[in-house]
Amino acid sequence: MANSVNTNLGALVALQNLNATNAELSATQSRINTGKKVGSAKDNGAIWAIAQGQRSDIGALGAVRASLDRGVSAVDVSLAAGESISDLLVQMKEKALAATDKSLSTSSRNALNEDFKALRDQITSATNAADFNGINLLKTGALGFQALANAAGTTTLTVGAEVLALGSTNVTVTATTTIGTATLATTALGLVNASLDKVSAALARLGTKSKALDTHRIFVGKLTDAMESGVGNLVDADLAKESAKLQSLQTKQQLGVQALGIANQSPQILLSLFQ
Repeated sequence: MANSVNTNLGALVALQNLNATNAELSATQSRINTGKKVGSAKDNGAIWAIAQGQRSDIGALGAVRASLDRGVSAVDVSLAAGESISDLLVQMKEKALAATDKSLSTSSRNALNEDFKALRDQITSATNAADFNGINLLKTGALGFQALANAAGTTTLTVGAEVLALGSTNVTVTATTTIGTATLATTALGLVNASLDKVSAALARLGTKSKALDTHRIFVGKLTDAMESGVGNLVDADLAKESAKLQSLQTKQQLGVQALGIANQSPQILLSLFQ
């Protein structure tokens, strides 16, 4: 190879090698800084696209989880109110049974009747208060709701209304039911007993729905965790490996700088030929 001051092939080769090392070093530093081996489509288009699709599904599952959370809370509020109504009916049964005693004095019967009516009216208060985020499953006209069940929004979990208002199918005690006489007390006792059975059945159905929502919510949480782990496997960098590689590339960079310096000194040798 001819010696030339115009072309220093050794320096060109050394520079190319140094540039390649610098590019690798920059990529490694980026992985360490971001914690990702695929941070953009430029790094690996196919893997990035797959990861983005999974991130989209993970975001959608977050909306599903929120919907299920609201559903569970709405049913739990209804259950709490329903249990209170059941307790009220138990107390009303006691009053109604006591009022069937024909030997009661007028004052005692009136006192029982007032207690009965007060308990009866509390049922209305309980059903009207059983509201969460605009959802009330117990009041007259309740329609139930549907909670999202999958990321595509194509399936739902349906929770039907369980109306526990006075005069409803489940609570046959009406807003005018009293125990002012032994005959009325006997009638009221029958209504209360029927209501207790139906309310218990309604609460059992709500409990089953609450359990189903909670079980699916747990499943969605596990699915989200698994998908996030999958995305991590695709795009996350092995920091231990990258750290070791960083040390190696820094050493290689230093050697490349020295090699380039040596190559740049080669033309100086030609000067000795003219001394």
